[in-house]
Amino acid sequence: MRETVQTGRKHPRIMGIVNVTPDSFSDGGKHFSAGAAIRHARKLAANGADILDIGGESTRPGADAISVDEECSRVIPVIEGCRDLGLDISIDSRKKDVMAAAVTAGATFINDVSALSYDPNSLDFIAQSGLPVCLMHSLADPKTMQDNPTYEDVVAEVTAYLKDRIARCEAAGIAREKIIVDPGIGFGKTIDHNLALIKALPTFRALGCDVLLGASRKSFIGRITGESEAENRVFGSVAVALYGAQAGADILRVHDVLETRQALQMWQAIDNASF
Repeated sequence: MRETVQTGRKHPRIMGIVNVTPDSFSDGGKHFSAGAAIRHARKLAANGADILDIGGESTRPGADAISVDEECSRVIPVIEGCRDLGLDISIDSRKKDVMAAAVTAGATFINDVSALSYDPNSLDFIAQSGLPVCLMHSLADPKTMQDNPTYEDVVAEVTAYLKDRIARCEAAGIAREKIIVDPGIGFGKTIDHNLALIKALPTFRALGCDVLLGASRKSFIGRITGESEAENRVFGSVAVALYGAQAGADILRVHDVLETRQALQMWQAIDNASF
């Protein structure tokens, strides 16, 4: 991965979302064919994405798992069709065999919503690959994660979980500087849980890893703003992204790259101004 991914980077990198699925919550089916997904990825690159996050298995609440073969058939052609862009390509998968095929095709980053706990072979694969990996917190499998999510202290519990996963990764031979953590906004959380985790981003940075924030278009934004359609939650999503940037997020995972990039450029201009 390019050396521009660094702990302590003030202005975050933008990770553009490419869902090669028929059922993702925000854009399911819109980029399901390889051609459509590649065109979308190239648009995100032109709009200023630093990383393309390509996923073939929906992890929306209630989603069913799919086979390795099906997932690979969705994502590998897209990765191959984007590797000439010169951007980092992330594979969004829980399965070691999908990760391996994606890396062979050109992926340079692993994004696992199970924090390498779903597939027992994934830890060793990541250690051997030497690639950066994002460990995300989820209360349960996507199929059941929104069934009455409950915590005594959501920030403390998510922090403890991520700390444990970091330790397991290091024990497997994965260097801490290769680890990114994600509190898992919307993955087994209520509105209040999500807001508490976003406010607590500095706590997650204190774990000594880069932090990824993925809140784009999620349902808690719709419930707060009254916007039922995911594609109309752009303004709320950009607001969360800016808050995350100010709180120290190193990577922002978003659907709306152009809008997020422009907002960050203005924030940076104001932040850097000296008169």
